[in-house]
Amino acid sequence: MSTDTQKQSSLAGQFLIAMPSLVDSHFNQAVTYICEHDENGCFGIVINHETDVLLRQIIDEMAIKNPLMVPDSTHVYLGGPVETGRGFVLHRPTGSWKSSLKINDSIALTTSKDILEAMANNTGPEDAIVALGYAGWAAGQLEQEIAQNTWLNCPADEQIIFRTPARKRWQEAARLLGVDLQLLSQEAGHA
Repeated sequence: MSTDTQKQSSLAGQFLIAMPSLVDSHFNQAVTYICEHDENGCFGIVINHETDVLLRQIIDEMAIKNPLMVPDSTHVYLGGPVETGRGFVLHRPTGSWKSSLKINDSIALTTSKDILEAMANNTGPEDAIVALGYAGWAAGQLEQEIAQNTWLNCPADEQIIFRTPARKRWQEAARLLGVDLQLLSQEAGHA
């Protein structure tokens, strides 16, 4: 496959929106932001499954000095079922952190402690979601799941990622496609 074909078929920078029939606890009503997708598979961060863990707890656990600006109400997300002990920060602008994957011109995913230190001291990115774990698919697996109508996909909207309340992101992401998920049955129809 040529590089141009690979780029055209990449889902990086897109939303994966779980269909109502997907009842797996990790992905029920999930919106996943795809961070990387190539011939080896893909991975992303679920952006709407908040945990009971607060960012303040993570900052304290990591012994970050002088945390000034971490609100007590900022929740950490469950980014997916893979490596749930590992932290990821999905953010904009991209900045220049020690370990970042630039997804597009405005969004990056960072795994290094320096971004949490900056966030704690009000010098971090303007918008950020902190997640534990990620969602991953082997080569061809996601394409097969999309063909089986497990997921909808569309270009991501940064306002939904960073400005829409987590509980509304599933519906709002589907609305980008003109779909009202509440009207879809969880069972496949038969004529």
